[in-house]
Amino acid sequence: MTAILPTALFLGALLVALTGLNFMLRRGLRAPRVVESASLAQLGLSGREVRLPTQRGKQLFGWLLPGYEHQPAPAVIVLHGWGANAEMMLPLARPLQVAGITVLLIDARNHGNSDADTFSSMPRFAEDLDAAIDWLKTQPEAVPGQIAVVGHSVGAAAALLSASRRHDLAGVISLAAFAHPANMMRRWLTTKGMPYFPLGWYVLHYVQHVIGHRFDAIAPLNTITRVTCPVLLVHGADDSTVPVADAHAIHARRVHDQVELRVYPGEHDSTDELERHSEELVAFLRGVNADCANKFAPT
Repeated sequence: MTAILPTALFLGALLVALTGLNFMLRRGLRAPRVVESASLAQLGLSGREVRLPTQRGKQLFGWLLPGYEHQPAPAVIVLHGWGANAEMMLPLARPLQVAGITVLLIDARNHGNSDADTFSSMPRFAEDLDAAIDWLKTQPEAVPGQIAVVGHSVGAAAALLSASRRHDLAGVISLAAFAHPANMMRRWLTTKGMPYFPLGWYVLHYVQHVIGHRFDAIAPLNTITRVTCPVLLVHGADDSTVPVADAHAIHARRVHDQVELRVYPGEHDSTDELERHSEELVAFLRGVNADCANKFAPT
């Protein structure tokens, strides 16, 4: 009896400590919400504000920028990274719209003006992207068989995850994707001065438990092997958040010849640098949409 009491006290204290640690982890990993600062009219852009349904009865906020007036056009969905929003991706969206491509920019749940949810994760980014693809197919501004996706960072990993599970996309542009979530998390833990064992090990397992997915199953390093459409991997040579080696690692796992890698100067969030290379992005999208148009043309 005397031995049971200390054991019970120890287990109780451990449970309280883990509960507190879990609370701090969920709070520390919460995505910061940055709301759009202006409307499309204030930004001098033609288009419309939209809301579309996603998982768990939630709604996503977005901007739909038509490629042409009063007629469908090849389309692309642009998904931001962690803590960002649709407005931050406008430097990339503007040249695409000017080139005649319909652009749908969305805010993931817990981001921008979209609905709040219990937590954010890369698989939930992919769920939101899937919802946007299905919704865009029904809109008059888009050609249903000519829809591509562009994602940045976590959004890029989500784009590859989504593309690995469906076969109706014209192509994917992945901007600064990490190769594996576990490595990304370990880099984050290092910046916080947290040793991998036992705390870091626990954090990685706890996050996998919360999001309901094993990191290996959703890692771009592995999802790229299941993507059947053309992919353009773009990465900044000076990226200190996700090293350019991650892009090379993803590219090395490709299973077909339609996966290209471009390394440009710039950091992780260098949208200005991407804008300077927008002609190459437009050329890729035009090429994959032309392939889709030929594939489904009547004979």
